[in-house]
Amino acid sequence: MSQTNLLLLCGGGGDEHAISLMSANFFEASLASLPHINLVRVELDSSGRYQTANGDYCELTNLKQLRFDNDSIAPWPVDYAIPCIHGYPGETGDIQSYFELINLPYFGCDAESSRNCFNKITAKMWFTALGIPNTPYIFLNELNDEAIASTVQALDKWGSVFIKAASQGSSVGCYRADTPDEIASSLIEAFKFSPYVVVEKTITARELEVAVYELNGEVIATKPGEIICASNSFYTFDEKYAANSQAETKIEADVTDELSNKIREYAVKVFKGMKLRHLSRIDFFLTDDNEILLNEINTFPGSTPISMFPKMLQNHGDSFSDFLVSNIQSQLEITP
Repeated sequence: MSQTNLLLLCGGGGDEHAISLMSANFFEASLASLPHINLVRVELDSSGRYQTANGDYCELTNLKQLRFDNDSIAPWPVDYAIPCIHGYPGETGDIQSYFELINLPYFGCDAESSRNCFNKITAKMWFTALGIPNTPYIFLNELNDEAIASTVQALDKWGSVFIKAASQGSSVGCYRADTPDEIASSLIEAFKFSPYVVVEKTITARELEVAVYELNGEVIATKPGEIICASNSFYTFDEKYAANSQAETKIEADVTDELSNKIREYAVKVFKGMKLRHLSRIDFFLTDDNEILLNEINTFPGSTPISMFPKMLQNHGDSFSDFLVSNIQSQLEITP
């Protein structure tokens, strides 16, 4: 089998930089035993600089090469890239746009589908267009008295709301408001993270997650797992990743086969309908009266030691390494 020079790009310099590095560790370990993969890991920092694990600064050129600041290091040709970056610029479609511009094959969802999923407003419009139930919401494009008044009206109607920065991941810029006094300050904070804000009805529900991925040309949706948060809380960034998190995860949720199959059906429908590729983690709410509501899509879900995506994939009976190789070979048209 021919050798493949693979660029594992991680970091990004944003709020999820450290989580990206942890996920990259998992990808690196999963690829380590494959003799036909020559892997170089490069970290992107907040100033836009690329640095290898050896501390060498470099850049990815339009010739599909890593060119190093140190002239004594020869340029390294790149055959394939894995943009293991959560949030900006990985899940926003920015880095994918550059890969597409220079015709570099890469792992994960393409630029357009990444953008559509990362923006919560665009994503909810897609969910509705595909006929998939999701949480009631309003959207705001400016912080002013009218936005505050609209949010207070939504609070009066729904009893409680979540105020979310439209273009952020991992619950960054997300605030719950149960009283009118909390509205203005929460909106101010949310608008610091994004020029657009979505205000959603607070749903009292179980939080279920499905790993959806492609393997050997087939789209697979696992049985839903479940996130169980502490009483009267939601799955914040800290709850997801802090060592003292009180959240509990179950790889298989205790739901009926009928509900499980319906959730998986919705997951595959949105994966195919929004033209996702290779992997995603698709999150749902399940209310007390068994109403299923699509919450959000993560186009490059975390792969840390406590992350749900790799655990659900493996629980389904598949190997993470086989999953990666299948998609890499398919794109490079390599015969195993």
